[in-house]
Amino acid sequence: MPEKKLSILRADIRNHYITDEAAAVRKLIDDLDLSDAARQAIVDKAARLVADLRRADDPGVMETFLSEYGLTTEEGVALMCLAEALLRVPDEITMDALISDKIAPADWSKHLGHSSSPLVNASTWGLMLTGKVVHPLGDGTLDVVGQLRKLVRRVGEPVIRTAVSQSMKVLGHQFVLGRNINEAMDRARGMEKKGYSYSYDMLGEAARTAEDAQRYFMAYSKAISSISERIKNLDIRSNPGISVKLSALHPRYEYTQKKRVLDEMVPRLSSLVFQAKNAGMGFNIDAEEADRLDLSLDIIEAVLSNPDLKGWDGFGVVVQAYGPRATYVIDWLYALSKKLNRKIMVRLVKGAYWDTEIKLAQVMGYDGYPVFTRKMATDVSYLACAKKLLSMTDHIYPQFATHNAHSVAAILEMAKGNGDFEFQRLHGMGEGLHDLVMNQNKNRCRIYAPVGVHEDLLAYLVRRLLENGANSSFVNQVLDEKVPPKKVVRDPVAAVLEYPSIANDRIPLPSALYGKARANSSGINFPNPATLADFDKARSDFKTFQWRAAPRINGKEVEGKFYTVKNPSHFSDIVGECLDATEKDVADAITVAVSGAENWCNKPSVERAAILERIADLYEAHRVELMALLSREAGKSLMDGISEVREAADFCRYYALRAREDAASPRGLLS
Repeated sequence: MPEKKLSILRADIRNHYITDEAAAVRKLIDDLDLSDAARQAIVDKAARLVADLRRADDPGVMETFLSEYGLTTEEGVALMCLAEALLRVPDEITMDALISDKIAPADWSKHLGHSSSPLVNASTWGLMLTGKVVHPLGDGTLDVVGQLRKLVRRVGEPVIRTAVSQSMKVLGHQFVLGRNINEAMDRARGMEKKGYSYSYDMLGEAARTAEDAQRYFMAYSKAISSISERIKNLDIRSNPGISVKLSALHPRYEYTQKKRVLDEMVPRLSSLVFQAKNAGMGFNIDAEEADRLDLSLDIIEAVLSNPDLKGWDGFGVVVQAYGPRATYVIDWLYALSKKLNRKIMVRLVKGAYWDTEIKLAQVMGYDGYPVFTRKMATDVSYLACAKKLLSMTDHIYPQFATHNAHSVAAILEMAKGNGDFEFQRLHGMGEGLHDLVMNQNKNRCRIYAPVGVHEDLLAYLVRRLLENGANSSFVNQVLDEKVPPKKVVRDPVAAVLEYPSIANDRIPLPSALYGKARANSSGINFPNPATLADFDKARSDFKTFQWRAAPRINGKEVEGKFYTVKNPSHFSDIVGECLDATEKDVADAITVAVSGAENWCNKPSVERAAILERIADLYEAHRVELMALLSREAGKSLMDGISEVREAADFCRYYALRAREDAASPRGLLS
């Protein structure tokens, strides 16, 4: 089979940004091509790992925590809601109200002393506001709810806020290796002696300003410099490395700013890459939201193509299996590495932004979702991607990041005879599982370790809890003795095929967000270059088009003197001509409207609704023209333009729905 060109492979990626989920999963199952016997062997091996993990003295803090505070418990839900809400609350008053609402009603006392983990018990005490403010009753029991309510009345929510903050810090310390890179590397020595290596991640979200981007750049540069002092091996695979978020290095990291980002980002990133190369360490580009993928690949290709990087095998890319594009991204990376005659690292992860992707697609009115809507589909994708990576080890060094025993067992089964890969886990998670794998199979294992102050922790911690707190999560179930090991490590292929539909029918498509009552307005997926190219082609018809605008009364255009309308950013661009209404025109229009009001009132509500729905359909049918006009006349961006059209369509459909629900005559008729 002839190899595809890079441009064709990029087209494959773009064509699968949003695709038919059922068809995508079936193709992945075909690509995986595991016999029934092989799949059963994987389940058996994974079940043995779970049994061994349950017998271990220290199964892991995250696993222990979620066994107490998973999203199956009222307290776990309260904690999760609180943590996520605190990310978005700017003021202390609202924060206090949230804490009072989420923490006070929960029965934290039943969890105290239940866990074998001192850390989990410490977090519980923190959530109970510590013994300083919540006192046991005379019989040794705790009336937490009553005490909390009394406490709120006596000292107010700020005390609670402080206590909750402290408990979050206790928990967060487990998942952040150090406040700075040197502290982190000092703490890492213990695990390094056990055979682990590290990849350090400087905590922080996307840059909002140029100052933010410069601060992150300096943090990465200083971290690389510090790590370089600890490099001991010639083999990069045995050395610590660093993970970098591209969105942290530029405040406008978005596809509509492609040229600017490439011009500014490529030199900036190249500087860090060469610093890592000279240090003999690995340098990974972290994955982010789906709308940034294509731009990331542009930057990766531009940086990696530098001939001065020849002979260095430390450049790495993270691929998220929860998107239908994952296998196509791997094909492109392999083709790029072969073209450049380089060996690159590919870290395969399940994906960290699922909730964000689902909500964004709904809000933006996309045709579908850029991620799989069932977790089992993501697990199938992960295995298919893993098998593909294991067949590409001549130019790719696979790094399998997972805390799932089934995924681990499957990789070991598929990799028989091929040891040129490593497992990875997050700091604070999966310790027990990866210790077992290292001891039993002598595989390399790397720890992904966040570094930063507690102020930067919460967003990261929320993502981890959301990933692993669900009922179906392996991390949530692994220590639950009530769940048989073989159920915990169930074959995802069999599981996903048992559903009535492969796509999750409990997650409506964005177009059906409001159910059968009314359609959601359709958006345009501009971050997808293929979609943007189609839009630009359609918009070209209106590049020099000139519109004519004038008042129309009773279906007839008013006569008068027109004036020229120019594009305010390009005066040579004539948008069209316009005639303003006079006072007489306004008076005439009101007279006509009043005379027609009776006729409108006599129309059944369903007819009035149908007219509004027809208007909405027309707005969407002519959205390219409307957006071109908005851009040339008012300087609206693409996102502004589509938002204007969608809002107008949504208004029409909303009031059409209200008309159908309320069959009464229109109110407010002039008399």
